[in-house]
Amino acid sequence: MSFVQIIVLALVQGITEFLPISSEGHNILVPYLTGWPDQGKLFDAMTNFGTLGALVVYFWRDVLSILRGLVDAARGERSASSRLMVNVAIATVPIVIIGLVLEATHLIDHFRSPTLIAINAIVFGALLYVCDAYGLAVRKMSDMNWKTSLIIGSAQALALSPGTSRSGITMTAGRGLGFIRSEAARFSFLCGIPANAAASFYVVGKALAKHEPISLAAVFCTILTFFVALGTITILMQLIRRISFLPFAAYRILLGAVLLALIYSGTPLGAVN
Repeated sequence: MSFVQIIVLALVQGITEFLPISSEGHNILVPYLTGWPDQGKLFDAMTNFGTLGALVVYFWRDVLSILRGLVDAARGERSASSRLMVNVAIATVPIVIIGLVLEATHLIDHFRSPTLIAINAIVFGALLYVCDAYGLAVRKMSDMNWKTSLIIGSAQALALSPGTSRSGITMTAGRGLGFIRSEAARFSFLCGIPANAAASFYVVGKALAKHEPISLAAVFCTILTFFVALGTITILMQLIRRISFLPFAAYRILLGAVLLALIYSGTPLGAVN
C-alpha cells in the first residue's frame, strides 16, 4: 500500500465517520474510484479504532459519566449517569443483534455495492433533510428515555447497510424525535462508541484468530485517522450549532445521483458492481 493511499484512507475515515454522509460507503468507494486494491474489512476495522479513540477523547466527560453509571447501576442507585448508561446500552442492542445475524448468515458480505451505496445516500439524505427541517427542537439529553433510545438504536441498525451512515441515521432519528441538533449529534456519537468498538473488535479478533497479519500500514493509518477524526468532530460540533444539516443532505443526494449516473452509463465503476 502506497503512502498516498494511506493518507487518503485516513482522511476519508477520519472525516466521514462523524459527518452524516457514511464513512463505510466512502471507504468502499475509494478503491472503485481510484483503481486501488480494496483495503478490506480488516483495514477498515483498524482505522475505525482511530475514530473510536477520537470519540473517547472528545467526549471524555460523558464517557466517565457512563462508567460511573455502571457503578451506580451495580449498586442499585438511580442517577443521571446511570440513566445515560442505560440509554446508550439500549440504543446499542439492535445494531449488535442484527449485525451478528447478518454476519452469521453471510448476508453482510454482499453489501459492498456502489449501487446500494448510491441508493442509500439519496434515500437517507432526503430523510435527513426532512427530519432536520421540519422536526421540533425542544428535547435535550435529559429528556432521553428507553423508548427514544430504542428508536434511535433501531435506526442505528440500518447503518449496517453501506451508504446509510451510522451518525447520519441516528441524528436523523434524533431530530425526528424533536431533539436539538447538537443534542441529537451528541447522543449519536456516544452511541457510536460501543457500536464501533463492538464492530472493530469483532472483525480484528476474527482476523487474529485466523492468524491474519495486521500491516504496519493499517497501524499508521489508524494513528493518522485519530488526529483527523479529532479535528473533524471538534469542528462539526461547533458547526452544527450554527447551520442545519442541509449541506450534508445535499451532498448525499448529489453523490448518490452521480454514482447512479456513472453506474448506468456503463463506466468501469458500473462494471465491477
